[in-house]
Amino acid sequence: MAEPEINAFLTHLAVDGRVSASTQNQALAALLFLYKYVIERRLGDFGEVVRARRPRRLPIVLTRDEVRQVLARLRGDRWLMASLLYGSGLRLAECLALRVQDLDFERREILVRDGKGSKDRVTMLPGSLLEPLRAHLAQVRAVHAADLSAGWGRVALPEALARKYPNAPAEWRWQWVFPQEGRWTNPRTGEQGRHHHDDSILQKAVRRAVIDAGLVKRATCHSFRHSFATHLLDTGYDIRTVQELLGHRDVRTTMIYTHVLQRGGRGVKSPADDL
Repeated sequence: MAEPEINAFLTHLAVDGRVSASTQNQALAALLFLYKYVIERRLGDFGEVVRARRPRRLPIVLTRDEVRQVLARLRGDRWLMASLLYGSGLRLAECLALRVQDLDFERREILVRDGKGSKDRVTMLPGSLLEPLRAHLAQVRAVHAADLSAGWGRVALPEALARKYPNAPAEWRWQWVFPQEGRWTNPRTGEQGRHHHDDSILQKAVRRAVIDAGLVKRATCHSFRHSFATHLLDTGYDIRTVQELLGHRDVRTTMIYTHVLQRGGRGVKSPADDL
């Protein structure tokens, strides 16, 4: 069995199995691995494969009151991280990967480095979070100083910067804004250091907060980013500005939020409201 059977199987998954596009792609990747590394046979053209459709779903958006309820049930750095997701429109991975030098308190800006699509962008730093962030960073700096005095306090740097600047991993500006509570140990070298928080920590905290708030929406950490964009558009900000803040390459990606504004479908007022 080879190309014709693979074509038939992938088509069967889409037509009869009605699987998602990601499931079909996973099956194709597994078959390519099987033939290349196990059977050691080069595959040719599969022909026309019926592709599973990738559904276009509207994002889950929280109202301002719902955001307030969820945030009120978070504490400490969990509250601060979730507030940045909503207040700055950050993705979860972007928030966790923030370093001290990425925060500009004077200009009230956050530099997002190597975001989705390997792009840098600048977004807002909410004024309401300036003092909580300063207090949080004071605690982080104290922990970093203790790590340095213990002979550790170094973090991983992107690409080959650690080789180019050997002392940079121990500098304050390169430290994570949200470091993990415990130090990791390299079993090969015995070195200790801190990585940033694991994403599951905030995900579990937000999931619990949503349940405790009694919300029926299937809200996640990413819902804060969706809510950020929707509330900005609802306030009247230009869609191009929101596009830049979110880091979308195409404005059509940002336009999906115009469909979930709190004014009905596509922002049109229902005639039933005038009866």
